[in-house]
Amino acid sequence: MVTKPDWLRVPYVDIEKTGYVSDLLRELCLNTVCIEANCPNCSECFSNNTATFMILGAVCTRKCTFCNVTYGVPTAVDTDEPQRIALAVLKLELKYVVVTSVTRDDLADGGAGHFAKVIREIKKVTPETIVEVLIPDLAELKVITNESPAVVGHNIETVKALYPKVRPEADYYRSLKVLESLKVLNPNIRTKSGIMLGLGESENEIIEVFNDLLDVGCDILTIGQYLSPGKNNYPVQEYIEPHVYDRYGEAAKNLGFLHVASAPLVRSSYNADKMLRGIL
Repeated sequence: MVTKPDWLRVPYVDIEKTGYVSDLLRELCLNTVCIEANCPNCSECFSNNTATFMILGAVCTRKCTFCNVTYGVPTAVDTDEPQRIALAVLKLELKYVVVTSVTRDDLADGGAGHFAKVIREIKKVTPETIVEVLIPDLAELKVITNESPAVVGHNIETVKALYPKVRPEADYYRSLKVLESLKVLNPNIRTKSGIMLGLGESENEIIEVFNDLLDVGCDILTIGQYLSPGKNNYPVQEYIEPHVYDRYGEAAKNLGFLHVASAPLVRSSYNADKMLRGIL
């Protein structure tokens, strides 16, 4: 078993500072990836009155070995959820919001129509808010791009060779195709992807991912340390030193990404508003 190093210890946040967001989420019956995925930055984000909303329920139809989100038979789509998301955005006074979802292979459009409704509702209620969506490998991408969110993310997650172990129901090339298609459908959208380190990948494989993402027009990249959420999940193979993240971040920038966030605790939506200032 690999011992977690000190640089991955998350600073304590007074629970009272997170209370408003927690209470609002309960009041509006909303899910967040912060809680469902056991994100290490959850308390920090909640204390700053922000959260990454997770739509289409809290049960995923895929069982990725790295993920903490519950796998099983999902519930019916909550048709009132878009309005409640928009109300939460309004109450939290968010100028930038990230919305993601579980994967819904049971839905004909994968949930694209529901994403579109959420985007429209946020823009209607609080039109000044910048909307970023982090999507699974949806088939109906045009439904999303027609709503012109500022950023659409789709995470590659890991290197090609590890997909059978880490993302057995996903496909490396299908994920690249998603990012490529988004740019074709709406060139004004910034596309974004993320990769986790510490799963057993090699440096050459990581650089290959960078180049593959750039080849499909990906604009923004996040690089962070994989943290196994439980004993039944894929185990951490290595904790990568912070200076290595700096090196990978520099390499990715030099290759041509518009923006790169690379550090052990970086996650797809962590400080997304600060990350994208100046390039939107």
